[in-house]
Amino acid sequence: MQTALIVGAGSGLSASLARLLKKENFRVALAARNTEKLSAFKDCLLLKCDAVDASQVEQVFEEIEGKWGVPDLVVYNAGYRTRGPVAQLDPAEVKKTLEVSAYGGFLVGQAAAKRMLAKGAGAIFFTGASASVKGYAESAPFAMGKFALRGLAQSMARELAPKNIHVAHFVIDGAIRSDAAAPGRSGGPDALLSPDEIAATYLAVYRQQRSAWSWELELRPWVEKF
Repeated sequence: MQTALIVGAGSGLSASLARLLKKENFRVALAARNTEKLSAFKDCLLLKCDAVDASQVEQVFEEIEGKWGVPDLVVYNAGYRTRGPVAQLDPAEVKKTLEVSAYGGFLVGQAAAKRMLAKGAGAIFFTGASASVKGYAESAPFAMGKFALRGLAQSMARELAPKNIHVAHFVIDGAIRSDAAAPGRSGGPDALLSPDEIAATYLAVYRQQRSAWSWELELRPWVEKF
């Protein structure tokens, strides 16, 4: 049975991915700072973890490794952002955005890589955003963090792919459908990205044969401007 770890789990994309992986007979662990919001996932291993704390990240991997072995798939899905004019941004909030968006991805990616290298196989996926490839006005911190995460993923992919570890980065270019962002905007019900469809794409990439691995995919609703 295959094992997956999702770090930065919540009620949106992570929840859809967890449900899909469980349906596909994966053992699934969900790590988040607040595990109470994951109470509906009683059939998953719920682990408390602040992704920017190296000791907590190590503890999560050690617990999974002791219970199930090295994860086959690790997904970094944590996010945080602060907005505002660059001259008015709170440096502490900018730092937090960079830590969660990029540094946490490094800690999780490193912890996964060193175990997968010993195992000789694995997959590490990073969730990006429109800000991974284009910086918007009054959104500099998020762009800084997501640009860094994309650079991390690209570098890791080039280093680790020849060692049978599949690293991929997903540019989620648009808003994901949720209770807070319900259908109804111009373009109809599929103007927002379906988290279930995104999850299906993650699984399809995970199942790619290594002679034709993708290191990056962009996913956007049909009404999103390029």
